[in-house]
Amino acid sequence: MKHTPDLLTPAQLAHSLQLLRQQKPLVHCMTNDVVQTFTANVLLALQASPAMVIDAEEAAQFAGFADALLINVGTLTRDRRDAMLAAVQAAQKAGTPWTLDPVAVGALSLRTAFCQQLLALQPAAIRGNASEILALANQAPGGRGVDSVHQADAALSAAQQLAKDYQTIVAVTGEVDYITDGHHTLAIPGGSPLMTRVVGTGCALSAVVAALSSLPGERLQHVAAACRIVSLAGEQAARKAQGPGSFVAEFLDELWTLEVAQ
Repeated sequence: MKHTPDLLTPAQLAHSLQLLRQQKPLVHCMTNDVVQTFTANVLLALQASPAMVIDAEEAAQFAGFADALLINVGTLTRDRRDAMLAAVQAAQKAGTPWTLDPVAVGALSLRTAFCQQLLALQPAAIRGNASEILALANQAPGGRGVDSVHQADAALSAAQQLAKDYQTIVAVTGEVDYITDGHHTLAIPGGSPLMTRVVGTGCALSAVVAALSSLPGERLQHVAAACRIVSLAGEQAARKAQGPGSFVAEFLDELWTLEVAQ
């Protein structure tokens, strides 16, 4: 069922980035403990507004008036699962778009069952690596923990099927990112190997996907733009960085100053 991917145009990217900076969405990030600070800083650098609310009662309240919700299962516990489910249910009731990052799905049982449960609750977007997307689609057993053992194009058909089955946007990320609604697919090249040497770039990307999923207009384009914003900033930061430590600072600065030539 593979469809030939198209490329995001510079004009589309510029439009999504401009809209993000204008709208400044409030993004409720229920994400893992390892990446909270980095995720918040990435959103702030893009002029979005991050919030990390995890108590079940408060999370349900907050999801009702946030502009977007991110569910990242990286450090899932049973209590956190219950809080995430409450937040997703509240988001669905309020019409708040929510994004799923199925970290290490397939490799571990609690998160695999939980993410399968969440699929029925209409995520606006799903962002994962190839092994995670294949596992979520029940086509592979998962990766090596959080690391993918598959190339992104190997999960393209699974991503397209997931998108069609659940009427969502699926982004499968790797050396080339593929973003699909099941009918149309966009390919996003770029990035830097240094991005894999810093904890949290993928998780932060999922937060950017959540932020852009809340924008008015074409969601497929906006999710693809989220992937290109992050990969482009990574490319530019890598040219200046001397290693992973300096890369983080350069990456945040590139997000802050990013301009797109049309």
